[in-house]
Amino acid sequence: MAIFISILVGYLLGSISFSYVFGKRLKKVDIRQHGSGNAGATNTLRVLGVGPAIAVLLLDALKGIVAVLLGFYLAGEGLAPALAGLAAIVGHNWPVFLRFKGGKGVATTIGVLATLVFWPALLAGIIGILSIVITRFVSLGSLLFLLLTTLITILFRDHFMYPIEYAYLLIIVTILSFWRHRANITRLVKGNESKIGQKVKQ
Repeated sequence: MAIFISILVGYLLGSISFSYVFGKRLKKVDIRQHGSGNAGATNTLRVLGVGPAIAVLLLDALKGIVAVLLGFYLAGEGLAPALAGLAAIVGHNWPVFLRFKGGKGVATTIGVLATLVFWPALLAGIIGILSIVITRFVSLGSLLFLLLTTLITILFRDHFMYPIEYAYLLIIVTILSFWRHRANITRLVKGNESKIGQKVKQ
């Protein structure tokens, strides 16, 4: 029952789309119909500006943090927090409140991983941020963050004493994220991916 509650609450938390809420409150627009069409922090930056984008980034990450902490509280370390975090990411990507059309789950994933596997996420996050600063490709930095967090966690799982469930979660989340970013990956390969601060290429 504890695992079921963790998954359900995690999904419902993830389904709260703060970029959609900010778009409606600030400009009376559906963020999914502007910019890249993605309900996330990067598109919020394009459509609404820096302040709302930072707020969305933090709140979306908080969804993942709260979901994982709830799993810890209800069932302890292991399967429950991992599934709760995955449910929050799935909720962000396919929110029940918005007819299952959401974002790509990067910020929520950051919150989940920072809570579950802090040190691998921190190291990978530094590299991801440097990549964004140097290349200005948010998508590339996001994918590097996911991939490196997964690799570091798996390679040094015994050192950090993480449950095996976390490694499985990371593999699933990484595959999901690469699939959600498949259009970005295609544009990166072709050299026409939009950079941060640049008008999105449809």
